[in-house]
Amino acid sequence: MSFLLALDQGTTSSRAIVFDTEGMIQGMGQREFPQHYPHPGWVEHDPMDLWSSQAGVISEALAQARIGPDQLAAVGIANQRETTLIWERATGTPVGPAIVWQDRRTAELCEQLRARGVEPLFTQRTGLCLDPYFSGTKLAWMLEHHPGLRARAERGELAFGTVDSWLVWQLTQGQRHVTDPSNASRTLLFNLRTGDWDDDLLGILNIPRPLLPDLVPSQGVIGEVSHPLGPVGRPIAAILGDQQAALAGQVCFYPGMSKCTYGTGCFVLMNLGDDPRPSRHRLLTTAAWCLGAERSLVYALEGAVFIGGAVVQWLRDGLGLIRSSAEVEALATSVPDSGGVYFVPAFVGLGVPDWDPHASGTLIGIGRGTNAAHLARAALESIAFQVAEALHAMRADIEGSGFDLGELRVDGGASVNRTLMQFQADLLGVAVVRPAVTETTALGAALFAGLGAGLWRDETELEGVWRAAERFEPRLAPSQAQARLARWREAVERSKGWRHD
Repeated sequence: MSFLLALDQGTTSSRAIVFDTEGMIQGMGQREFPQHYPHPGWVEHDPMDLWSSQAGVISEALAQARIGPDQLAAVGIANQRETTLIWERATGTPVGPAIVWQDRRTAELCEQLRARGVEPLFTQRTGLCLDPYFSGTKLAWMLEHHPGLRARAERGELAFGTVDSWLVWQLTQGQRHVTDPSNASRTLLFNLRTGDWDDDLLGILNIPRPLLPDLVPSQGVIGEVSHPLGPVGRPIAAILGDQQAALAGQVCFYPGMSKCTYGTGCFVLMNLGDDPRPSRHRLLTTAAWCLGAERSLVYALEGAVFIGGAVVQWLRDGLGLIRSSAEVEALATSVPDSGGVYFVPAFVGLGVPDWDPHASGTLIGIGRGTNAAHLARAALESIAFQVAEALHAMRADIEGSGFDLGELRVDGGASVNRTLMQFQADLLGVAVVRPAVTETTALGAALFAGLGAGLWRDETELEGVWRAAERFEPRLAPSQAQARLARWREAVERSKGWRHD
């Protein structure tokens, strides 16, 4: 039997997972690495920590699976997106820390660009808004604030990459400097319609084109592992940004198919097929993937919920209502409902559809009879309300397209909470389905690597690998769901009326 190795490089840890061709996990390794916060709003990683932690877990996963590197058909990479690195081409030495996707240091630059009136051009060509979240302004900041970098970049001495590019460079010992459309489309530099870097946008941000990696399909052999810490001789056959990898791992290969990953935040993606339609409701349009050199891009709509599972952590660490996150469901289900309490967890502002960085966390509806269980239930429901609003915006964006949301496939830590998943189905009016294998980010990278290695002919053959574990059908009458959502919207508007000092 052939096996597939997925490298899942995340924001706080690196993992390696071995899958068999049935999509089942055979071995896993995980290692955390340090986070660095040199100034308020700044978040950095040491690039060598990213590589060493990722390389260090490969042998652990293979040992747990009881296989040797020669039994791997291919390697696939899924990675945290938008995190920005520059290194020397001659030595592979990073020129400074990696600026993490969470970093907000380029907020002022984004404001300056808006004042110049260029945001509509960026949105039209990239599907993104001008926000410090994305890589382009981070890269521009690095070139501006590190003496001599711009001149070296113009001479072709330096390489820019997101984490996927860095890992491929390391695994191939500098033989390949590449990225795929799913990661390139998060940089503010990639034109969704041409499928190439955009010279106009590079000019606005004053970024030399020689810095940029070559663009390759998301699936297909792009190089061979040669670094002794990796599975030497094995082909690297897939690259995907983590959220697009989760969409692939949920085998959402047709327009309208959607997934939500419930983590610290929540990420909702809907397959758009070959139409990079712009959002009318402040969602992001992004590249999902490109399967093979002769295939066109597949696009997705994306909505981000900033505070998902983090609200449960706040109940635990901030209020002390529970001792562990696993206790929240029992506490929440000890009451029949939230008792009229609505909780808007706008701890870091609001994401889709409001995009309000000034909104504050808000509790509404508290009475003399309100207790800890009502707060726990309202906290869980707040996750479902936010995801529902993102999906309602998506459904409005695709109106008239001929496809719709048939069901929502879910993964991530909070997806094991049955109370939350049932309420999510009630609000959406469609089934919520949790798969048997919830490590969908790594699974997506593994499946695409298998495609690249020729284990499957096309993505339709992957549909049989995905299996449902539990299905939650809506039980709430549509009128009741709409009433709850209307009350939630009232609470959201209140949160926007009270700003942090």
